[in-house]
Amino acid sequence: MRGAAKLAMAIWLATALAGTARAQQVVDRIVARVGDDIITLSDIQELGRYQQLVQGNEQTQAERLRELIEQWVVQRDATLSGFRPPAAADVEKALAALEKRFGSPKAFEERLKELGLSESDARQMVERQLFLSRYLDFRFRAEVQVTESQIEDYYRTTLVPELKRARQPVPPLESVADKIREVLIERGISQRAEKWLDELRTRWNVQTIGGPAEK
Repeated sequence: MRGAAKLAMAIWLATALAGTARAQQVVDRIVARVGDDIITLSDIQELGRYQQLVQGNEQTQAERLRELIEQWVVQRDATLSGFRPPAAADVEKALAALEKRFGSPKAFEERLKELGLSESDARQMVERQLFLSRYLDFRFRAEVQVTESQIEDYYRTTLVPELKRARQPVPPLESVADKIREVLIERGISQRAEKWLDELRTRWNVQTIGGPAEK
């Protein structure tokens, strides 16, 4: 009888573990194939947690999937180009700047725990964002030419009305011209990057599998 009881217990345990394994398999699944790589539901969820950490909210899962595909495309192109990843010191500096936004290391650590992220997770995401943004800047900045008339137009039609609506003092153009130039350069980089990404998506074999399930 004891042997039979042990056998029954072993069968029950094996069945329970198999059921748990099946449940875990359902939790994560492939939602897209990009080239020879995959993007999983857990990748999308992790990006959402990071967005909550940095922005206080997250995109829809469809938007996060699109962003992950774009990240893959940019990273593959950067790697093939031999673009170097950021130095460890630069990553630590960016991570420290993110931590500072929470007021204290303890508050930052608590927020990470709330979101189910480790400091290592945050560091990896910061490093990836730094790498990708630097590559896009490297690839497109030289193409963007900003004229004085564009700066003046932005100052007159965008900056001044925004400051007046907010009842903020309006600085003279010459004191903000460099900042406006950088804003317009960043806009130009984004526009060129978006067009370039559209072209690359057709080159790589991007296949979405179903759709990202809601939480």
